[in-house]
Amino acid sequence: MRLPLALAVLLLGSTAAAAATDRVTRTLPLPAGRGLSLEITIGAVRIEGSARADALLEIVRHAPAAGDLARFPVIIDDNAGEVRVRVTQAEGSTDPSLRSDITLRVPHDAMLRSVRIVEGRLTLVALRGAITADVRRGPIDASQVEGTVRLETGIGNVTADRMRLSSGGLLRLRTFNGDVRLTLSEKPSDARILALALNGTIRSEIPLTIKDTWGPRWGETTLGKGEPVISIDVIAGAIDIRVKGGG
Repeated sequence: MRLPLALAVLLLGSTAAAAATDRVTRTLPLPAGRGLSLEITIGAVRIEGSARADALLEIVRHAPAAGDLARFPVIIDDNAGEVRVRVTQAEGSTDPSLRSDITLRVPHDAMLRSVRIVEGRLTLVALRGAITADVRRGPIDASQVEGTVRLETGIGNVTADRMRLSSGGLLRLRTFNGDVRLTLSEKPSDARILALALNGTIRSEIPLTIKDTWGPRWGETTLGKGEPVISIDVIAGAIDIRVKGGG
């Protein structure tokens, strides 16, 4: 049965009107030594490094209706020691219709102490300070990131492109169910590379000593001074290490 055109247009308009979008924008002081933590339930997070001295935060929330926005409030705790941003659903709920998309522009050397996403995508660009990130369901994409870097996802791929190692830094990439693809901007002269695939494969353009006769696959090598460390492990998936231009 076809609806009359006028009624169909009216119903479509009512559905569109019921959807709610809310935008919050804040500029937060982020001098050297001051950390930032971010936690959301569902959504996409993009963090970009730049030559700025503060943090520019934009949060866009999407919900079926305006009343639903109260179910995942924006909480910004801007205290002296650390900035904490939370947009989480109450009582551990993971309703996919309640979505938060966040763009964060920070100094290149920012300390991102904790970035947590229950379900969604994390994108990191041009960072060289410190970051610890955990995505339970969803991919992580990093580009031109260095420093102390810890990236982990439960279900999803970790793709790290044009990465560099810095003195005193660390590059740790981990996924339980997914692939890790690492491309270094150049072959490091000093590094310790450790790769573990419990149920998967290891491929590397940097020669590794591989143990794959039975059980978990394990690859390692020491270059120069043996630091900083690149540590990669997957439970079920593939590890692929490349050097831009083939080394």
